[in-house]
Amino acid sequence: MQTALSNPQKRYLRGLAHDLKPLVMVGAKGVTAPVVAELELVLEQHELVKVKVAAEDRETRDAWIAELAEKSAATLVSRIGHTAILYRRSKDKPLVILPKG
Repeated sequence: MQTALSNPQKRYLRGLAHDLKPLVMVGAKGVTAPVVAELELVLEQHELVKVKVAAEDRETRDAWIAELAEKSAATLVSRIGHTAILYRRSKDKPLVILPKG
């Protein structure tokens, strides 16, 4: 279940993600089960994650990012070039407190 974020909430999350390093990288094989499993673990621990996608074609990159967001039930906060920011609230220990939208 993806969270609908308002523009101020997205802006806030982009600010938090600015200094983050990509924790998940999608290689030439695309979105595979191990990549999705790793993303699930990282999202549960960090809530806000940068993902680096190694596809040269823009349409392929967009499709992979959308597939990652869908399979992990995360919300796409932003995408610039090969890097996407995904957010999903942790079930056990929420870390990020979103401003009122």
